[in-house]
Amino acid sequence: MAESAAISASEAEELTSLVNNLDITRPSDAEKDKNEAGEAAAGEQDDTASPADTSLLRKIIRKGLVESKQDLEIQRKDPSSPLYSVKTFDALRLKPELLKGVYAMGFNAPSKIQETAVPTLLAHPPQNLIAQSQSGTGKTAAFVLAMLSRVDTSENYPQVLCLSPTYELAIQTGEVAAKMAKFCPDIRLQYAVRGEEVARGHKLDCHIIIGTPGKMLDWGVKFRVFDLKKIRVFVLDEADVMIATQGHQDQCIRIHKHLSKDCQMMFFSATYEREVMEFAEYIVENPVIIRLKREQESLDNIKQYYVKCRNQEEKYQAIQNVYGVITVGQAIIFCHTRKTASWLATKMSKDGHSVAVLSGDLTVEQRLAVLDRFRDGKEKVLITTNVLSRGIDVEQVTIVVNFDMPMDQSGKADCETYLHRIGRTGRFGKNGIAINLVDSEKSMDICRAIEAHFRKKIHFLDAENVEEIEKIGS
Repeated sequence: MAESAAISASEAEELTSLVNNLDITRPSDAEKDKNEAGEAAAGEQDDTASPADTSLLRKIIRKGLVESKQDLEIQRKDPSSPLYSVKTFDALRLKPELLKGVYAMGFNAPSKIQETAVPTLLAHPPQNLIAQSQSGTGKTAAFVLAMLSRVDTSENYPQVLCLSPTYELAIQTGEVAAKMAKFCPDIRLQYAVRGEEVARGHKLDCHIIIGTPGKMLDWGVKFRVFDLKKIRVFVLDEADVMIATQGHQDQCIRIHKHLSKDCQMMFFSATYEREVMEFAEYIVENPVIIRLKREQESLDNIKQYYVKCRNQEEKYQAIQNVYGVITVGQAIIFCHTRKTASWLATKMSKDGHSVAVLSGDLTVEQRLAVLDRFRDGKEKVLITTNVLSRGIDVEQVTIVVNFDMPMDQSGKADCETYLHRIGRTGRFGKNGIAINLVDSEKSMDICRAIEAHFRKKIHFLDAENVEEIEKIGS
């Protein structure tokens, strides 16, 4: 499906309303007082957001599918099992009501992961699947389609379980399922999340339960409001986030132990770290494995430069010089810590720049509001941390500045983060500019390591030379 990555004002309002309506628990005043002492220290550290918050933000911000340029790598434990792909939803031979719901959602043709995953998920006999896919590639729609297709509405008991690591992510999946099942009134959905209660002794008569591991474990094992042995499809979404959330891994495994051996397993994760794969081996037997091949490291349409600086003030002056010479559409500036981001935003604002700041201490709603304003052009400069290193596309971004060079926990060059950062420019086939501000021998070493990794020259830029700056903007 080809949709603009930008969000209209009405869509932004709808999304903000959706997030605001979620029952997100806020810290009490006592908790706020307790945390205040740690906030100053947090400003000094490498800034990150929780994996669950980041995943939720990506799901919300990406209305429609983003066309992935990454190739899929298909692996099979069972070589005798055939694999095929489809180019149209009609070819899946879905129930007419379900197909109508798919088209009503604006899905005109399957995305790359849907082409391969959906036929596998709908095959007979059912096949287990492990799939790696980022938010925005149509992953949720793929497994929701399979969930709805497997339901037998003549049987009034839960047949499908879908686990998400947080309340908010479960609600997101439920929203997709409800829209897709719009023309299937016989299919009943139930949330198993905080705030939802079932009377003791009551048996659920819904077909699909979407929820979080703790609540699902209580309902299925402790209170037995449904029979886990009758579940036909078990979906585990955001597995990497699940692993990062304390206790969820163990809860998922406990639920899994109560399922029948015939239950179809669908396991989705954005990453394939060792912990994720070990977890998958507990959950999924003889799976079809769909992985994204390593992101294609194409930086051909992005001109890369480095500027030598002695300190933060010189870094700031370099940014000022670039702004004074070339016309910048919109810019994203990446800092290592919240403290640096805040300092830079204050200085740029004082000098008359229209600046927004996005860091890990903001709630999901606040981050969404900042991004909406930036997309709408209300701010020309977005100062952020690694919270925004991947997943957000803004067509008007012409320059990305690495105020601090990206490095991993051991202080070495983080080439993947660099790729995602500067990939925020040069989107949609346009040319982009990446400027790296180097203020030490260590950051110069990181710059050289990145240059060697991608085999793309990072050119020296004299930020004091007006003619040189003019050349990069031409």
